[in-house]
Amino acid sequence: MSFNGNEGDFITLREGSEMTKRYRDTIQPGEVIGVFMGKEKIKAILDQSECKGIRFYFAVNDKGENTLVLVGADSNQNDMVDGLIADRLIECPIFCSSSNRLNS
Repeated sequence: MSFNGNEGDFITLREGSEMTKRYRDTIQPGEVIGVFMGKEKIKAILDQSECKGIRFYFAVNDKGENTLVLVGADSNQNDMVDGLIADRLIECPIFCSSSNRLNS
């Protein structure tokens, strides 16, 4: 299978809220429940030549906290490791959305 840039699916708010609740039920209060990255960083990854999408790797930072590492992926399903790689995402809690079905 080759990546074509249309992988993944949209889900309903109900599905998303059920999944995020299951996750929140596994962690201690105050632990990270979400992260944010600005669209300019995401666009920069996607705008790389041959990039078909972004792969998100689960990771642990040097403070022992869960995070994500983002890297572009090409049509051959390969990570574009010579291109842009992102982390240092903005964490929630501290910087969170107002209360909604995905985070409460």
